[in-house]
Amino acid sequence: MSENTDFPGWHGTTIVGVRKGGKVVIAGDGQVSLGNTVIKGSARKVRRISPGGHDVICGFAGSTADAFTLLERLEAKLEAAPGQLARASVELAKDWRTDKYLKNLEAMLIVTDGRDLFIITGAGDVLEPENDIAAVGSGGNFALAAARAMMDSDKDAEQIARKAITIASEICVFTNGNMIVESLNG
Repeated sequence: MSENTDFPGWHGTTIVGVRKGGKVVIAGDGQVSLGNTVIKGSARKVRRISPGGHDVICGFAGSTADAFTLLERLEAKLEAAPGQLARASVELAKDWRTDKYLKNLEAMLIVTDGRDLFIITGAGDVLEPENDIAAVGSGGNFALAAARAMMDSDKDAEQIARKAITIASEICVFTNGNMIVESLNG
């Protein structure tokens, strides 16, 4: 039996994280697409976890099952190192890069504890974004550009994140305007 290479695969989303004025916000759209078909318009791709009583917000782009696997692993790392998001993120990235099972996962995460803001990738990267803005997904570059353009305005972090997702949804066909927004104070 040959592998079906015509399967369109899961595609698209937009997640943006913005830190401004002592507040960090992660916002994500709600669209799930399979090829050129919208499967769901109200998915929740931004979640709050509280391992050890420390709130962390996570946004994910990519395969949903893979992202949930990574969120569970991150939560376990945070339980082992409470309040240490940087350490837990590096440990997750190391596992993701070297573990035979994990290295096949296709997702990206944006995480924050209100102080730190990171992008975690399957290449073993834990990136602290420049300009206090992180963005991933098919509409990530559109949201990143929009958010960067607004950082010098009088808009707060949430207003910037919401507008960035709105702009991305108007450009990227794999992104919609149904938003989930979570925030933490730094």
